[in-house]
Amino acid sequence: MATTPIEQELAGACVNSLGNAIGMPQLCDAWFGNQVFWLLVALVAIYLILTKLALPRLSAVLAERTGTISNDLAAAEDLNRQAKDAEAAYEKALADARAEAQRISDEARAAIKVDLDAAIATADEKIAAKSAESEKQISEIRAGATASIAEVAKDVAAEIVKALGGKVDQSKVDAAVVARMKGN
Repeated sequence: MATTPIEQELAGACVNSLGNAIGMPQLCDAWFGNQVFWLLVALVAIYLILTKLALPRLSAVLAERTGTISNDLAAAEDLNRQAKDAEAAYEKALADARAEAQRISDEARAAIKVDLDAAIATADEKIAAKSAESEKQISEIRAGATASIAEVAKDVAAEIVKALGGKVDQSKVDAAVVARMKGN
């Protein structure tokens, strides 16, 4: 491939006669000016793209995230405060409920004690009445038994005297049994 003198002049010492680069073209000092120009154009383009398009969007996203995080933290603090208030209200309600339950329990115990005392008093009265009645019946039975014993003792004593061959004087037998029963 033939190169023109203008192409050879533009290529400089970095290109051989066939138009192929000698070594690395980036390191050719004849091309430094051209490379620096395009580097500056690329950097300015990147700078403009970043400052006009990318960075404002990133700033907006970061600001939005910061705002969201701030709002979430404030909401979390508010919810935490509400939770503490609710816990305090719960503890107070629980304490009040326990106190009320204790009061109701004490009132119920007092009412049951009053009813129990009344029932015990009624039962004691009934027991006392039954006991008095039983004692009366026992004394009647005792009196009847004593009379029966006296009659049996008189009959037995009279029979013993007869069995021993004696003459039965009923008035003496009766007097002896009565005296013996009295403890004389």
